[in-house]
Amino acid sequence: MKALIFAAGRGERLRPLTDHTPKPLIAVRGKPLIQYHMEALLQAGITDWVINVSWLHQQIIDFVSELLKKPHMASAQVQFSIETDGPLETGGGMLKALPLLTTGQAKPEPFVVVNADVFTDFDFQTLQPLPPNHTVNLVLVNNPVHHPAGDFGLNTAPNQVPQLTLKEHAPAHHTYAGIGLYHPEFLQPPFEQAVFKLLPHLQAAISQQRATAQLHQGLWVDVGSVERLDALNQRG
Repeated sequence: MKALIFAAGRGERLRPLTDHTPKPLIAVRGKPLIQYHMEALLQAGITDWVINVSWLHQQIIDFVSELLKKPHMASAQVQFSIETDGPLETGGGMLKALPLLTTGQAKPEPFVVVNADVFTDFDFQTLQPLPPNHTVNLVLVNNPVHHPAGDFGLNTAPNQVPQLTLKEHAPAHHTYAGIGLYHPEFLQPPFEQAVFKLLPHLQAAISQQRATAQLHQGLWVDVGSVERLDALNQRG
């Protein structure tokens, strides 16, 4: 199984820190955010990664290349999907990375996705496989204070696969953790432009009943502001 690490964002809400340091290299408790994900993926036996990069991308490439020289990272294989004209958003970034994620496969296989700007203790070994005819399984978390409305609902009928739903169709709402398992067939053309978000495709998968979800109850923080970053480092 391969993994796509989203690391192309500009990090506007973390400025001025991200004016000279890309968001995935912002340190939390003494370690760059992206390193936590790389080590967690390795621990789960996922060693083949694609990292999409854009803003200050050479810094990320250099850091990852040096990190891979360390003995505990030696089994990892990394390719970079470089978005030279600026970030393509999550949908465009995934589409551009798809050839790297599917190369060498007899048939397209699901791949893990993780946003580099979240801090979490999620165990990738617990990521649930895709049921037949499903194209995505999202990891959800309880709504943080800064996002009380959540993103999606989760229907957990007895003896049935938990289904991801739109918020208006579920009594309880949860927030997308920036972690999921995606099948290459998740992105369906036509694509009107190169820069686009995943959300419309998630909504399409939900409407087709091809989207599942699971709830993570452990540590999770969207490191999207200086205040949240400071709070994490103070607790560390």
